[in-house]
Amino acid sequence: MKYSAALALASAAAVSADCSITSFLENGNWYCEAVQLISYAGLDTSGSYKAVSNMDTSTGDCTFESKSYSGSIAPFDEELSVHIRGPTQLKQFAVYTPASASTKKRAEHKSHHKRHGHQHLHTKKHTESQKEEARAVGDIVTATIDGKVVSWINTWSGEDSDDSASSATTTSAATSTTKAKSSKSSATSTATAAAATGDYQRIAYYNAEDGTADGVTFVGAWGGVAGSGTWDTKFGNSLSYLSADGTTGAESSTVLDNVLVGDNVEYAIFSDVECTADDADCGYYRPDSVAYQGFGGADKVFLFEFTMPLSGETSGTNPDMPAIWLLNGKIPRTQQYGDCSCWATDSDSDGCGEADLFEVLSQGDTKAKSTFHFLNSLGSSDYFERPTEDYIQIAAVFRSSDSTASIKVLDSSIDFSSSLTTDTVDGFISETDSLLSTIMDFISSL
Repeated sequence: MKYSAALALASAAAVSADCSITSFLENGNWYCEAVQLISYAGLDTSGSYKAVSNMDTSTGDCTFESKSYSGSIAPFDEELSVHIRGPTQLKQFAVYTPASASTKKRAEHKSHHKRHGHQHLHTKKHTESQKEEARAVGDIVTATIDGKVVSWINTWSGEDSDDSASSATTTSAATSTTKAKSSKSSATSTATAAAATGDYQRIAYYNAEDGTADGVTFVGAWGGVAGSGTWDTKFGNSLSYLSADGTTGAESSTVLDNVLVGDNVEYAIFSDVECTADDADCGYYRPDSVAYQGFGGADKVFLFEFTMPLSGETSGTNPDMPAIWLLNGKIPRTQQYGDCSCWATDSDSDGCGEADLFEVLSQGDTKAKSTFHFLNSLGSSDYFERPTEDYIQIAAVFRSSDSTASIKVLDSSIDFSSSLTTDTVDGFISETDSLLSTIMDFISSL
C-alpha cells in the first residue's frame, strides 16, 4: 500500500494545529515549542521496501529484491541499530523487550555476560546446547507448594550471576521510581501479552563509568583501517569494530571508554549476536564486514543517558550537530551513506525505516527534533532542549498494543535495572499537565 501523499497531508495538519500558539523558521527548519514528549501514533501500516540482495565490489553494482512488511509497528519491528553522532557523551544505554521475547532471544543465544574495560568481546552463535541452557529464563513457572498452586517468573538461568540480587529487587525499585498510567489498549501480540504481566527484561546494557558492556557491540564505518571490516573503491569503508576512544577502528570488539565523542564522528551500537550467512533477521550483509544483529521486536524500550555539550566547531560534516537515531539494521550492514541500502523511498519503495530520536539540525543549535523516515519523512516541529551542560535521560518506547512510538525526556533519575514493569514503561510515555505532547497520527486522519 502507498500512503505517501495522504500521509504528508495528515502530518502537516497535525503539526499546524500544534504550532497555532507559536512557530518560527530558523535555518530552513520550522520550530514550535519545547516539549518533553513526542509520540507517533497509527504505525500499523503495510508496504514494501527494496532490500539489498547482492553487492558486487568489482563493478559497484547493487542488486535489490522487494520485501513486504506489515504489522502493528512495521517496519520498526525489524531489528534496529542505534547510532550516535558527536559531540555526545553517552553515560548509560539499555534495551528492554517483553519477557516472552526476551526468553525467546535467550533460548536462541547464550545468556549475556558482563564485560569490563578494554577486554575483547566474544560473539554468540546459534547452537542447540545454548538453546537448552537458557530455555527457562523468563518463563512462567507454576507449581503446587503446601497444597497451594502458585506461579512466578523464572529469572535464574542456572549460572551464577552478579545481577541476581538486582533482579530480585527490580520490580519494587522501578515501581517507586515512576508513577504510571495503565495501558488503555489490549494486547495484540504474544510479546505484548507478556508485557502485561509487568515484565520487560533488559537484553542490552552499557555503563561508561564502570566500563560495563552487556549484550552490545560498538562499531563504526572504519572497515579496512585497523584490522576489521573491509574497504573497496566501489562501496568505501564497511562497518568495523570501534576503538575504545571512539575515533577509529579496532581489530576486535572493545568497550567504548567514558569519553566525549567529538564533532564529525559517528558510531553505532548493535547486539552482541553475530550475523550468519543463513540469518533471516540480518538478511544480506556486505561480505567481509563486521555484521551483528540489531534490536528487534514490535515491543521494545531504549533508554539513554547522555550530554551534548556545545563545541563551537564550524568545519567538517555536521559540525556541532549531535544526534541519536535508529536505523533498520540492514542499512549500515550494507551501505549507510550511499545508494546500496534499503533506506530509499520512491515509487517502488517505502524505505525500511529510520527513526531520528534526538537530532540537532543546525550548527551550534540547542534545539533537537524528531523525524521518522519511511513512506514519507514525517516529524514534529516541536523540539527537545539539547543538554549542553548536564546529563539527561530519554526513553524511546515502541508499543504494538496501540501502534505507537514515543520519545520522552524523563524528569527524574531512572534506574537502568535488569527489568522494568509495564507500569514503569507506561509512565515513561504518559502525558502530564506540565508538558506538551505532539501526536502524529499516520492513518486515522486519512
